[in-house]
Amino acid sequence: MSEPIPPEPILQSRLPFAPWMDPRTARLPGILPVEGEDWLRVDEAFAGQMAERDRLIAGHEEIVHALTEPARPAAEELYARVLAHLARPEGQRQGYRVGSASVLRPDGVEVDLQPEAPLRTLGRLVQEDLCLLEKQGEEHVLTGACLCFPASWWLGEKIGRPMTAIHVPVKEYDEGLARRVQRLFDAIRVEQPLWRMNALVYVDPTLHQPRREADPRKDRRGGSYLRAERQCLLRLPQTQAVVFSIHTYVVRLDALRPEEIAGLEEAHL
Repeated sequence: MSEPIPPEPILQSRLPFAPWMDPRTARLPGILPVEGEDWLRVDEAFAGQMAERDRLIAGHEEIVHALTEPARPAAEELYARVLAHLARPEGQRQGYRVGSASVLRPDGVEVDLQPEAPLRTLGRLVQEDLCLLEKQGEEHVLTGACLCFPASWWLGEKIGRPMTAIHVPVKEYDEGLARRVQRLFDAIRVEQPLWRMNALVYVDPTLHQPRREADPRKDRRGGSYLRAERQCLLRLPQTQAVVFSIHTYVVRLDALRPEEIAGLEEAHL
């Protein structure tokens, strides 16, 4: 009996920004201001990524979606914010058509609007994974998310936990960095979203890679793919929740310029 043929990887043709090459973003946390409304993007992998999002949300919602009841007002505010964005000229230029009961995506798929399931609906509308973090005590806590493309973490282990617990077992996220990140979260202004970008070499180009804390990733060398996340942080004006959006890029290493590959090796990524 022949082995099943693995599916073709869902890839972008290029990486729009190499964070390890820019001194502003090469070191943690590497934060820059978002220009205008550039926090929701549509790229050439949109159709493939959205088809995968549809599949995961339909068949594995318990793994990719979570919303605590106290976070429902923030989720509803985010839902309204994203729909307003898609209905404006920015969204129309990207190929969205927003109606009263459904949204036509740039890939031609029509998505029914379900305001009673705000994060789940948004997960089928935009390419970004969307997480909600709200201040509880001294730290921000993950209170809701539609996370279809986790890079080696498991939503069920992180929901309801503060930032320091979310980043277990990331060794770089020590006490000093945790304090800096919390100060950053406290300082986010409604009128000025922020962004950063990371990058890691992967053997497996699969977008959906949930991994439990007890099962750390081991394939950090010898891969042929670069996985990068453009992460945006914006504050919602009514609930004051912080939205953490993640746009995932996966490209072949040979799509990078020679100087970018050399920089990767120097940065030990």
